[in-house]
Amino acid sequence: MEYLTICYQALFSIIALFVLTKFMGYRQVSQFSMFDYINGITIGSIAAEMAIDLEGNFMKPCVAMVVYTVVVILLSKLSQKSIRLRRLINGKAITLYQNGEIYNENLKKAKMNIDEFLVECRINGYFDLSQVECALLEPNGKISFLPVTEDRPATPKDLGIEPAQEEVFANVIIDGHVMPQNLTHIGRDMNWLNQKLEGQNIKKIEDVFLAICDRQDNFYVYPKVNQIIDQDILG
Repeated sequence: MEYLTICYQALFSIIALFVLTKFMGYRQVSQFSMFDYINGITIGSIAAEMAIDLEGNFMKPCVAMVVYTVVVILLSKLSQKSIRLRRLINGKAITLYQNGEIYNENLKKAKMNIDEFLVECRINGYFDLSQVECALLEPNGKISFLPVTEDRPATPKDLGIEPAQEEVFANVIIDGHVMPQNLTHIGRDMNWLNQKLEGQNIKKIEDVFLAICDRQDNFYVYPKVNQIIDQDILG
């Protein structure tokens, strides 16, 4: 009976977490501020405690989770209107490197040593610091790099080229299922789709894992491959 109680309380806590997370909005982990991170841990801990509470008193944890969620939402709304509050909660960018100088005190402020900074430089493709004009530690913990103008990649504008504007590809088939709304969005229909599939010797839509297309009629199909490839080319 105790295990059954834990099961339904765990399901309830998962549902509560899902609903509260939807209210707080979508955000990637890399975009979390320190405040978001702490609140996420706290709400998750409360949900875990609620799941294994054998006394069945899950209203108190629910109230606590709702309070934390309301505080997060209110602060998010207020920080959108107040620059000072936004900087207080999220912090400000810290200059780590600029004009050929490494700011040692700012590295200390960021709780980062020179080795960690150099690792981040290499991960971002800068093995030579002379190729970097500026490096900023952003409030989300990532480092942004501004390359020296002479070393940045050439753009079509630099070369005097005017390429055609690219468009977002629409997923017209996903895992054997046609996405009719996406087809309509790019101005196509089922007859067009069937003709495209026949042109690539695909007899059934169920055999397609993914098919994408844009308004320029660029069409790509990825058939299902029902085979496990056990080959480690990096080993």
